[in-house]
Amino acid sequence: MATNVKRNFYIKIFYTVMFVSPCFLLPAFVPLKAGALFPLYSFTMSPRIRRSRDAGICDISVTLGMQPQFIIIHQQVAPYVAHIQLNRPKELNALNLQLMSELRDALKALDADDTVRAIVISGNEKAFAAGADIKQMADKTAIDMLNIDQFSTWDAIKKTRKPVIAATSGFVLGGGCELAMLCDMIVASETTRFGQPEIKLGIMPGAGGTQRLTRAVGKALAMEMVLTGRMISAAEALQAGLINKVVPVELYLQEAVNLAAEIAEKSPIAVKLAKEAVLKAFDTTLEEGLHFERKNFYLLFASQDQQEGMQAFIEKRPPVFKGK
Repeated sequence: MATNVKRNFYIKIFYTVMFVSPCFLLPAFVPLKAGALFPLYSFTMSPRIRRSRDAGICDISVTLGMQPQFIIIHQQVAPYVAHIQLNRPKELNALNLQLMSELRDALKALDADDTVRAIVISGNEKAFAAGADIKQMADKTAIDMLNIDQFSTWDAIKKTRKPVIAATSGFVLGGGCELAMLCDMIVASETTRFGQPEIKLGIMPGAGGTQRLTRAVGKALAMEMVLTGRMISAAEALQAGLINKVVPVELYLQEAVNLAAEIAEKSPIAVKLAKEAVLKAFDTTLEEGLHFERKNFYLLFASQDQQEGMQAFIEKRPPVFKGK
């Protein structure tokens, strides 16, 4: 039975590649150094998703339209895990307005997809993202920047309810560092360098570099990084509490996927509410935060996942969470 399902899955991919759109004439699978084969899907920002009978497998039917130019979506890199790859390698994944809009729309689509429970964002080995696209900003006036309102895109990304993990390597600078900090966790390769070098351009961070960095590493190191533009190594970032773990460069993406897969095994309802409660700690008092935490705790007792989790514990078996 499992063999037939697997064969049918690959047949669906074949027909999608051959007949849906010329833009799909790409390798169906991309081998990574970690040795995994990642299903590659590049889809528009209005996907229609047909649920498979197998949990964790989804077949993406594409609504014809403009393809994302600067991101690639790898769907189901592990059960219930999606991977978004920033794809401007010649520019070290500099974050222009179009890339950020595509990223926002991709996260919105994946956040609404029940076959996805955790999301990984990466760049490549040379750079997660080396900052904002300076060429796009250089001739702008204050009024131009106000009218563009580029930070509304960042605010939308922040609203993703599912856990988002940044897999970083190489340069993570300026807006790239701010994007990584916008994620819930960061897995870094040994070659990663974090920094907020905006001061060297006569400006300052504008997408969270002064606020999230300070909350993560403390005032002293944040002041040093923001006021001098100095980069810190992955080892320094780990010691300062900015990131979760450091791994060899050939393993950084797989390690992030493994972490996402571990989270995806849990109840998606509990994960969403727990993430919401942790983030609440940054914008409220302790008393209000505790009240919010208890409300979410009580709310979970209305879910089937709570019943399944506790019954599985009593029966000494692994739980099977369905997100209900």
